Amino acid sequence: NRLSGIYSSDDLRSIILAREDWTPFPLAGGDWSAVPEDVQQAHIREAEALLGCVWETPKASVFLDYVRDGNRSRYQEISFRRRTNLASLVLGECMEGKGRFIDDILNGIWTICEETYWGVPAHVGVQNRGAGLPDVTEPTVDLFAAETGMLLAWTDYLVGKELDVISPLIRERISFEVKRRILNVFLERDDFWWMGFGNRTVNNWNPWICSNWLTAVLLLERDPEKRAHSIQKILRCLDNFLDPYPADGGCDEGPSYWTRAGGSLFDCLELLHSASEGRIDIFDDPLIRNMGRFIYLAHIGGNWYINFADAPARMSPDASLVYRYGKAISDQKMTAFGAWLAEKEGLGTKAIKGGFGVLGRVLPALFSLKELSGMKEQAPL
Repeated sequence: NRLSGIYSSDDLRSIILAREDWTPFPLAGGDWSAVPEDVQQAHIREAEALLGCVWETPKASVFLDYVRDGNRSRYQEISFRRRTNLASLVLGECMEGKGRFIDDILNGIWTICEETYWGVPAHVGVQNRGAGLPDVTEPTVDLFAAETGMLLAWTDYLVGKELDVISPLIRERISFEVKRRILNVFLERDDFWWMGFGNRTVNNWNPWICSNWLTAVLLLERDPEKRAHSIQKILRCLDNFLDPYPADGGCDEGPSYWTRAGGSLFDCLELLHSASEGRIDIFDDPLIRNMGRFIYLAHIGGNWYINFADAPARMSPDASLVYRYGKAISDQKMTAFGAWLAEKEGLGTKAIKGGFGVLGRVLPALFSLKELSGMKEQAPL
């Protein structure tokens, strides 16, 4: 009960900001001057390259590749490209603010909303009818369905006013689909293994999905009761992730999974801290602090890390994530490590990449660039 035992649904109703009062980032065409000009122009160029782009349809026969010959990549490439393109167009519109990209954003939203299943073929087998084609009567949620809900929620927040000029039906469709496929499903079901309410120990799926679930709740849920109840359930799920975690914070999935294990837990805590105006703050908890530090304790030198489980020996952690986690727990070694990673990646001079259209990671990274560039940089060694 590390989280859910502290914050009840009644507490959350009073301390979490109302949907219309939570404004973590500027809207499209607002003040994006905190983002370096070179980075803004790089994102605008990426969006320009997608003007008039074709939104390739993921066919049912390609979805079936996974059960026919084990290939999951052909479908995923189409699905992930759609989401990455939508995120790029949204960021371009945010920074330029001239409406050039709105029709393409509309097309991206509509085609994604038309998909039968937002996840990937390798994960659909959790449905009662098993692997193969998705059953539209039983929405199930995997990592990438949750990512899609997050992407559409941020899209609604950032460019919603521009979409309303075209038609209010666009945002209504976003809300309908995210609630039908994500928010309502999570309130109604406790049996997804990654939630941790069964006998199976959870892994990085738990905080990763919870971070996207939480984003969608904060940005799209209008009902105060459902909003508080959903957030409380998210805290219960996160407790199921934290309860068996070793006290030293070691990520037994390996350092490459830290980004989506301890790192995704941080995403959740950062969102809660922001949406409660700092009233939800457990960054002084020893376990939370140790979970952050793991990533630099596993670092050897250069891009080499102590590898185990199925983690590679060479990798590049998310520099902004490392820095912001270190700042939250007041760990100077970790903030210096984040700054060192940022220098190696050339952050602040180019567009920030987010796999699968992960705006939830890109947005805070964009607004930490100037601060990060002025930090002392040092590998912990």
